[in-house]
Amino acid sequence: MEEKTTLFDVDLLKKENVSRTLDEVYEALKERGYNPINQIVGYIISGDPGYISSYKDSRKKIVSLDRSEMVALILEDYLEKN
Repeated sequence: MEEKTTLFDVDLLKKENVSRTLDEVYEALKERGYNPINQIVGYIISGDPGYISSYKDSRKKIVSLDRSEMVALILEDYLEKN
């Protein structure tokens, strides 16, 4: 019986967490009638959590992320698609 070592990729977990959180915040902002792109961009640029509604713990979720990691993920995703 051959045993294989399972690889643990911390970077992949970070990306998945950032992606999932942004999706959740986006949907919550949309549900509340906000323009989610404008609100998330406002937060990323300023660092002011006031741009993000507390609805469904969105503010709490987004401030737990590193803003530079968010930008890196968004940019990487954009560049991979183009």
